[in-house]
Amino acid sequence: MNNAPGAQEKGPLRFGFLPPGGLGDLLPRVLSATVLIAAALVSLWLGGTVFELIWLCAALAVAYEWQNLIAAPRLRLRVLSAALCLTMLWLLLSTGGFFWPACMALTACAAAAGSAAGRGRRIWAFCGVAYAALLLVTVSVLHRPETYGVRAIIWLFAIVWGTDVFAYFGGRLIGGPKLWPKVSPSKTWSGTLTGTLSGAVLGAAIGGHGLGLKAQAPLFSLGLAVAAVSQAGDILESSVKRRFGVKDSSNLIPGHGGFMDRLDGFIAAAAFAAAVGVLRGHASLAAGLFEWP
Repeated sequence: MNNAPGAQEKGPLRFGFLPPGGLGDLLPRVLSATVLIAAALVSLWLGGTVFELIWLCAALAVAYEWQNLIAAPRLRLRVLSAALCLTMLWLLLSTGGFFWPACMALTACAAAAGSAAGRGRRIWAFCGVAYAALLLVTVSVLHRPETYGVRAIIWLFAIVWGTDVFAYFGGRLIGGPKLWPKVSPSKTWSGTLTGTLSGAVLGAAIGGHGLGLKAQAPLFSLGLAVAAVSQAGDILESSVKRRFGVKDSSNLIPGHGGFMDRLDGFIAAAAFAAAVGVLRGHASLAAGLFEWP
């Protein structure tokens, strides 16, 4: 040991792109991400009722976390209202009778949750039910067509996961100015741009496989927009958590916080993709994403 004046004790080797806790924090993140990715891929592989049930469970978790996060009264009643709404939507999606009954179910259950939340929290509770329903509905309607349904979900996975991973490591390796420090202190411009570009490239390569060169350019351009929207969804969720002074939506996922923390970008991306599918007016929402003149 060197005890000479001015000598500095050396600490453990650290890498700038690792989280503050080093490998100890990275390991649970990797393991949790592996389990979540496996569950998502299994839902696609098995399809049918298994797919719908897995995503219903994800939506239920999001609904619970949102209602718990806003710290309003009557949590059980609000969560029960959200669960009733999501279950009804799932049943309507399964039977094919959907739009107007679904709108009525969503409005009634969201209003019940809002009423239970009390003054100052009613809108937040209402929006929480709608937010969880948005995940369930958009994933279900994008997945349902046989021709492009599975491709659409895989494409979204590639974009959102690619964006998250490359934004995470790009921001730590490159660094630079923060994107919006008051809302999301860890996000940098370098990570955001790296993630957006990488997500679009992965989306075009994986989701556009076998479609030919003619579809690649519009699919890449659409992928850029979807990747940007997914990061906007992440920022939106960060702003909600900051509004209520919460760091993580829950501790349900080791190293990752909660389901809202993992699905915020995917919910925004899926909603945007579904909207594009509607606007393009094809036979199905998914076909509107991949069929280009």
